[in-house]
Amino acid sequence: MTPVVVVGIGADGWEGLGATSRQEITDAEVLIGSARQLELVPDGRAERVRWPSPMLPVLADLFAEHRGRRVCVLASGDPMFHGIGTTLVRILGAERVRVLPHVSSASLACARMGWPLDRVTVRSVVNRPATTIVPDLAAAARLVVLAQGPDTPGELAALLAAQGFGASALTVLARLGGPDEHRLDGTAENWNHPAVDPLHVVAVECRRDPAIGARTTRLPGLDDDSFAGDGQMTKQEIRALTLCALAPTPGEVLWDVGGGSGTIAIEWMRTDPRCRAVTFERDPLRQVQIGQNAGRLGVPDLRVRGAAPDDFPDVAGTPDAVFLGGGLTQEGLFDACWERLLPGGRLVANAVTAESEAAVLSWFRTFGGDVRRFQVYRGSPLGGFTTWRPQLPVTQWSVVKGARS
Repeated sequence: MTPVVVVGIGADGWEGLGATSRQEITDAEVLIGSARQLELVPDGRAERVRWPSPMLPVLADLFAEHRGRRVCVLASGDPMFHGIGTTLVRILGAERVRVLPHVSSASLACARMGWPLDRVTVRSVVNRPATTIVPDLAAAARLVVLAQGPDTPGELAALLAAQGFGASALTVLARLGGPDEHRLDGTAENWNHPAVDPLHVVAVECRRDPAIGARTTRLPGLDDDSFAGDGQMTKQEIRALTLCALAPTPGEVLWDVGGGSGTIAIEWMRTDPRCRAVTFERDPLRQVQIGQNAGRLGVPDLRVRGAAPDDFPDVAGTPDAVFLGGGLTQEGLFDACWERLLPGGRLVANAVTAESEAAVLSWFRTFGGDVRRFQVYRGSPLGGFTTWRPQLPVTQWSVVKGARS
């Protein structure tokens, strides 16, 4: 079987390619790429095919059409770094794809900035909101952001300023590695470069103003004021303990049942960019507020669905963890969650009423796990003094499916 060869090419074009990459392009019977990429290589015998738009729905058919021919795909930089190479491996299988990488834009950006690549966070906002970078913002953090287009630097500058990082240094690195490579420098709060080459990345050196905006980290326990809504949420202290019990690891999926303001699902996803979540909320207004909170706090990919368990059949896959924050007394809800949970998966339920606590204790007797009761007091003014005001006590049950303690 003739593999599809994916050749990474930089802004330096044909001259920047090694001998092996040049030979693969020369020997190809079909050459696939964007108009810009195809213009970077000399004419040859290959049939030239421009990427269709939209691309993803027709990729499998496109390569089936040319099966048995020598197909070479042109990709920008490293095809396996936010590139077409990863998509082709997923669709065609690793055994049918051979990748010849070029230097990635992130490597070139760090080389120009004098930054160690292993200590830089790289994010892509290609076809994604700029708020995707919000969980990465921290004093002295360095980011390389792969841009969507000429408007990206302005969007990033506005976002940084709104988050209290207006003093951050922004550098636009355009046409990296090419003869017309150039850069633009400025700060987020004073960014004044409206005309930016579409082919660029943005280097950000974060500088935080502690007087503006709340300090946030990837650790669970954001301030309650970080979330907009009607107050229906798992409060900060209990939220941190709940996320600890749910124990997210990269790549896992959470089902958050009874989303409220989306606090648990949002903080789950913020722990690592690879964590995913689906939240189920029957109230349409709360569904909107969950989406707004997720976008503002940097996890726009949070999936918001309707009532549980009615919407369970419409969600593909199975969760690694389930949080029951509402509906504990709803007939059949726990059984539906338990059925969908993967073996070895975790379920955590928080009860605040006597009726829901009774349900939790019944499940504990049947399935094992651990039960804990939390009581949080917050200091508040009382005249010229400070007193302790209690929040509602929470009974928490956590259990691993298939384990008995």
